Amino acid sequence: MDRFVYKKEKTREISFPLGGIGTGCVGLAGNGQLIDMEIFNRPNKGSHAGMSHFAVKAEEKGNLLDARVICGDSFTPYTGKYNRPHFNSYGFGSDRASLAGLPHFRTCDFKGEFPIAELSFAEEKFPGRVTMTAFNPFIPCNEDDSSIPGAFFVFEVENTSDKVLDYTIAFTMNNLYAENGGIHTSYSDRGIHVIHMENHGRKGDLCIGTDAEKTSMQQYWYRGNWFDNLMTYWKEFKYPGLLKNRIYEGEKRASDVNYAADDLAVLAAHMTINPGDTGKIRFVLTWNRPYFYNYWNPERDEESEKKRAWKNYYSRLFENAKTSNFYALENWDRLYGLTDLFRKTLFQSSMPEEALDAVSANISIIKSPTCIRLEDGSLYGFEGNHTDAGCCEGSCTHVWNYTYAVPFLFPRLERSMRSLEYTYSMHDDGGMGFRLMLPVGREAWDFRPCADGQFGTVMRVYREYKVSGDKDWLASVWPMVKKSIEFAWSPENEDRWDHDKDGVLEGRQHHTLDMELFGKNAWLTGMYLGALKAGAAMAEIMGDADTAWEYLGIFEKGKQAVNSQLFNGEYYIQDIDLKDKGILDVYAGGGNSMHDQDIYTAYWNPEQEEIMYQIGEGCGIDQVLAQWHSNLIGLGEIFEEDKVKSALRAIYKYNFICARDHFNPCRLYCIDDEKGLLICSFPEGKKKPFITAPYSEETMHGFEYQAAVHMIQEGLEEEGLDCIRALRDRYDGEKRNPWNEFECGSNYARSMASYALLLTYSGFQFDMGRKLIGFHPVHANGFRSFWSLDSGWGKVSFEDGKKDIKILYGELHVRRLDFGSAAGEPKQVKIDGHDVPFWKEQGVICLDMDYCAEDLVSVIYREV
Repeated sequence: MDRFVYKKEKTREISFPLGGIGTGCVGLAGNGQLIDMEIFNRPNKGSHAGMSHFAVKAEEKGNLLDARVICGDSFTPYTGKYNRPHFNSYGFGSDRASLAGLPHFRTCDFKGEFPIAELSFAEEKFPGRVTMTAFNPFIPCNEDDSSIPGAFFVFEVENTSDKVLDYTIAFTMNNLYAENGGIHTSYSDRGIHVIHMENHGRKGDLCIGTDAEKTSMQQYWYRGNWFDNLMTYWKEFKYPGLLKNRIYEGEKRASDVNYAADDLAVLAAHMTINPGDTGKIRFVLTWNRPYFYNYWNPERDEESEKKRAWKNYYSRLFENAKTSNFYALENWDRLYGLTDLFRKTLFQSSMPEEALDAVSANISIIKSPTCIRLEDGSLYGFEGNHTDAGCCEGSCTHVWNYTYAVPFLFPRLERSMRSLEYTYSMHDDGGMGFRLMLPVGREAWDFRPCADGQFGTVMRVYREYKVSGDKDWLASVWPMVKKSIEFAWSPENEDRWDHDKDGVLEGRQHHTLDMELFGKNAWLTGMYLGALKAGAAMAEIMGDADTAWEYLGIFEKGKQAVNSQLFNGEYYIQDIDLKDKGILDVYAGGGNSMHDQDIYTAYWNPEQEEIMYQIGEGCGIDQVLAQWHSNLIGLGEIFEEDKVKSALRAIYKYNFICARDHFNPCRLYCIDDEKGLLICSFPEGKKKPFITAPYSEETMHGFEYQAAVHMIQEGLEEEGLDCIRALRDRYDGEKRNPWNEFECGSNYARSMASYALLLTYSGFQFDMGRKLIGFHPVHANGFRSFWSLDSGWGKVSFEDGKKDIKILYGELHVRRLDFGSAAGEPKQVKIDGHDVPFWKEQGVICLDMDYCAEDLVSVIYREV
C-alpha cells in the first residue's frame, strides 16, 4: 500500500491546503470539492465554497454523451449538519452546496505528496479518465513566489473511447466577497482568459483564469429564486457546445431570503481529443483581501484603532486578484516545475516512509492561516487556529521553538521573526515578551517572561546565523540577545531565575505548559545551558572574547550540577519539596501568575497542602529537550551522553502508552487503541503530585516529535520510529486530516518539529559562517536526501564511492565539507566539474578558498 494514496473512507477527513504563505488558503477535500475557504484573513474551518466546483462534459459530433461534477461521493451527513441556518441544517438533508444532487464520479483516489495533490476520478458511464493535479507554488528560498494568493489546478482527460470526442471542463466560482451583488468582468490578453470578480464594498476580489486556447463563459449564473440558479446552470451546461454568456448590468441581486443569494461565474475550456490521447487544461483561482487587522486583541484607544489595519504583503506584490492570476498563468511552467522538483527531491529522500510522511505533511502548516506575512514581508504566526480565528497569538516563542521547517525552507522569513522579537518584544530589563503584539510597535506583551521561550530564542538566533552566515544580521540583534541571556541573573528579574549565577535555574520559571516550575529542573535549565553555549559561540563570532569566556564558565558549572544533582539513575527530575509552602513566599504579593491570581491562589492546594502544577519525580517528555536542539544546530553536549540515552529510554518505557487504558482528564488527541507519548508520566514508586503540571496526561504532537527524533539521534531508532508511526497513524484520512495536525487548535505550529526527522536522518551539518556543509546520515548505504540553506537547495547522494551535493536551486558557498571521520580518505574534490585543491583537518575536508557552486560538489573516495 502506498502510504500517500487515500481511497474510499480514508478520504473522509482530507482538507489539503492550497494557498500561499500568509495568504490564507482553500481546502481541497478528499473527494475533490473546494472546502474550508480561509481567504478572509482568518480561519474558516468547516466552510464550503457555495457551489463552487469543476464540471466536465463529453460530446460526439454535437451530441452530449455525459456531464458530471468533478468530485466523488459526498461525506456530508445525510441528515444534515448542526449549527447551520435553519433551512440548511439538521433535518434538511445533505447540504445542496456540496452538489451531491448532481451527477458526479463514483470514486476518487487522492494522492497527497505535499505540496502537490493528484486526484483520479472513475465513473464507468463517463467516456474518459479524468485526473486533477492541484498545488500552490512551494519553492524553498523563494518566499515571494511561494506567497501567491491562489490555488492552481490542472486537469487531464484521456479519451478512452474509439472516437474523436469534444470535452469541456468548466470552473464555477462563487463570488465569496460579494456584498449586494457581485461585479464580474471578463478579460482576455496574451492567451489568458479570466473572470475578475469584485464587489460593491471594495473589500476584496477574486479571479478565475485559464490559458486554454478555446474558452467560453457565463459571467453570471441566472439570478432567480428558490433553486432556479443551479437548475438553470446545469441545463445550460449540458447543452452541446460553448456556454452562452450572461451579463447583468446595474440590476439588483436576488433577495437574500431566497435560495439564490450567491453570485457565481463560470469559465469553461474546450478541447478535442483523439482516441487514446490525453488533453490538458489549466485553471487558477486567485484572491485578494488586502487589509488585515487585529480582530482578536485590538487596541482600545481611538487613535490606535484608526491605525490597526495593515496591508497583507501579497497585496503589495499584486495589485489585485486579476494581476496575480495573470502572473500565475504566465509563469506556470516555472512555478510548477520548481514546486514539482522540490516535491520529487523531498520524496526521494531515503528515510523511512512514516518519517517522510511526518515531514511532508507538516510543512503544509506554512501555507495555512497559522502564518501571516506582515506588510514588510516579515513572518508572524499564531500557535494554531480556532474554526474562525487564530488561536494563541504572537509567534509564541515557547511553541515556535520547536519548529524546524521554516528556518531551512524559508530562512529569510525565519530571520524576520527573530528581528521582530528582539525589536518589539524586549523589555528594558532584558526580559522578553513571548508573544509579539500586532500591529507592530504596540507595547510589548506584559506577562512574565517565559524561560524556555526566551532561552530557546537565543539558540534559534545561533541557528539562523549558521543557516545564512549573515554576520551583519547577527550584529543587528546581538546586543538584545546578550541582554536576554544576562536577564537570568539580573537583579531586575523578579522571577530570580539564576540569581546566584551558578548555571542552574532555581526561581519561578514560566514555560510552554502554561504554568510555572519552581526550583531546579533539567528541562528548563537545559534550555538555559543551551542559550549560554550558543551565546558564547556568538560572542566569539562578534569578537567578544570576555563574554564568551564568562558564558562558558557559567555553562560548565550548570552542566556539572544538573548531571550530578538532577539525574535519578534513570532519568532527569525536578528537585522540589511539594509540601514546602515557603517556596512560594518570595513571590507573594504579585499577580500575573495565572490570570493575575496571587501566588498562593494559583499554586497552593490547601486541601492537600501541596504545591500544584509541578513535575517532581515525574518522567517529563522534554527533560532533555535542549540536547535535541543542540544536536540539530551543532552546539555539542549539554547533558552527559549516557544519561541522555537513559532518559530517552525511560521516556519510551513510561510515556509511550495505549490510550484505551489511560486516564486523561485533559484534551484528547489520542483515543481508543491509538498510541502516543505522554507529556509526563509517573513510574510506579515515584511520587505523583496530586495536581500535576498541566497537560501531563496528553499526547501533544510537537513534543512527541522532538522526543521521537531525539531517540533516533541517540541510536534508539526502533523506539523513535514506533512513536512516529503511532502519531501519523492517527492522521489516516478517515479519523483525522493528514494535513492538519492539531494541538491547541488546527494547523498547529509545533508539529513542524517533524522536519527535524529530515535533518536527523541526513545528519545535516551546516555553518555558512564558515562555509561548511556536510552529512552524517543515520544510514549511509544508498543515502539520498533533500537539503536546504539560505542561498539554495538541492539533493545529496552517497553511492559508488562518491558523495555528491547537487544544487537544484540557487547556489552553495562552500569551503569545508564534513562527511564524518568514518567516510574514508578523499581522492578528488570537484566543484562544478573542476578539480579543486583540498586537505583534511580534524576529519573535515578543507578547500583552498571559498567557492560558489552552482551545480555540483562532488567528493570521490579512494578504495578503502
